[in-house]
Amino acid sequence: MKSSTVSAGAAAGEPAGQQHAVGLYLKVWGLLFVLSTFSYLVDYANLQGVLRWGLILVLMIAKAGLIVAVFMHMRWERLALVYAILIPPLALLVLMSLMAAEADFTFVTRLAHFR
Repeated sequence: MKSSTVSAGAAAGEPAGQQHAVGLYLKVWGLLFVLSTFSYLVDYANLQGVLRWGLILVLMIAKAGLIVAVFMHMRWERLALVYAILIPPLALLVLMSLMAAEADFTFVTRLAHFR
């Protein structure tokens, strides 16, 4: 037989908060530990260049995604709120990459014309 407990907020007519199993948090913690271990193994293996930075960035994005999805409860939020939080940083990354490409083009053009 299951016993149910009612919180003070639920008794006052407020919606009850989300309750997630501790096992979920422990699994995510373990996965974060494994991903961090892989990050350190990339440095330990003395990988260089694009391969090293690509692996580090992929592992970093995977860890950040897990933290945002589970520990910040974004996995259970409405899609509009997820878009409101994720779209602005993605837009900034696109704009920064466009500025970097423009700066590179300007630098190369100045080198060609002012020699």
